[in-house]
Amino acid sequence: MREALSPAGFPAAIGPYSPAVRVGNMLYTSGSIPMDPATGQMVTGDITEQATRVLDNIRALLEPAGPAG
Repeated sequence: MREALSPAGFPAAIGPYSPAVRVGNMLYTSGSIPMDPATGQMVTGDITEQATRVLDNIRALLEPAGPAG
């Protein structure tokens, strides 16, 4: 079974794709950019701030997906 995931707290996709797709017990994710989901704007600042935003976005995507079956 295939399920497209787009959880709350994750920035909306900028194109015609899903941020994540679960197929069986596998989760496939798309790339992530340093976009603030609250504002829809790219985070400015140094690499640390941008990397932190990307990792927070990935966490917002993975946590609701739960453990693999």
